[in-house]
Amino acid sequence: MLAYTYIEKGRFELLEKAKPELLDDRDAIVKVTLSSICSSDLHIKHGSVPRAVPGVTVGHEMVGVVESVGGSVSKVKPGDRVTVNVETFCGACFFCKRGFVNNCTDPNGGWALGCRIDGGQAEYVRVPYADQGLNKIPETVTDEQALFVGDVLATGFWATRISEIKTEDTVLILGGGPTGICTLLCVMLKQPKRIILCEKDQTRRAFVNEHYPQVLTVAPEGLQKCVEENTDYGGADVVLEVAGAEKTFRMAWENARPNAIVTVVAMYEVSQVLPLPEMYGKNLTFKTGGVDGCDCDETLALIADGKIDTTPLITHTYPLAEIEAAYERFESRQGGVMKIAIK
Repeated sequence: MLAYTYIEKGRFELLEKAKPELLDDRDAIVKVTLSSICSSDLHIKHGSVPRAVPGVTVGHEMVGVVESVGGSVSKVKPGDRVTVNVETFCGACFFCKRGFVNNCTDPNGGWALGCRIDGGQAEYVRVPYADQGLNKIPETVTDEQALFVGDVLATGFWATRISEIKTEDTVLILGGGPTGICTLLCVMLKQPKRIILCEKDQTRRAFVNEHYPQVLTVAPEGLQKCVEENTDYGGADVVLEVAGAEKTFRMAWENARPNAIVTVVAMYEVSQVLPLPEMYGKNLTFKTGGVDGCDCDETLALIADGKIDTTPLITHTYPLAEIEAAYERFESRQGGVMKIAIK
């Protein structure tokens, strides 16, 4: 089968590999019907994910059809359409029982697929702990509608949940890329008083203005003024940092009001500085960490009910055989690309 593979820093290749097999009674083999490229895949390519294993098939955003299951798998069966969770988790350890599945203590716990074990930019994928890692797609939900449930939408849902957003809040989101938009969709479910989204790319601001006209958009150079004019207490009540750019962490805490919550969603390619003397007296609460993707059934139900729609994010589709061209478009942001589906 064809599989897009991490060779070394700066180099992926489309290789012919053997079809995966069941290695454990809790495994499932899934025929991938649709996958996508994530910015985290680019982080692997750039060498900023130290845990990534050379030779691994990349890709952790995918949906498919169950082909076979191990003897201990009970929640899915061959023929089921499923989403695949970015997190591998046992469901039984200290962290899993408390919903912190990103911190699963299993050797393959946390982000494993497409990083430490073979992922889904391929024709087939082996999914460990299938009862936890796979979620049935409702009959009324298409593959395209479900594509981002296991990762980028789970990220936005988790970030929104831990941010404790209230209806009287003004929420600031930094970053209008795919993860920023998925975060926005989940924040909108909380119906806060006001949402401000800051994004440097004019095309992406236009995307938000077209699809979510109730959201205030602003470029970074105008952010401080926008926040001053549209908040009640000197800054946003909640800030979600989704951009991960050089200066966006500082922008996040600087534009938060005293005693605000700042949730760091982004992955950074360089270390960030926490300048405590400058922050003294703001009494901010910072929340960080990897996505705890344990709410996928809930997000699938919201999609089925028409309350979340991520399909506008799919701006381009490529066959697996042309995935290198897809990566080139995605990384260079050619043609207004947001997300690329791989068939």
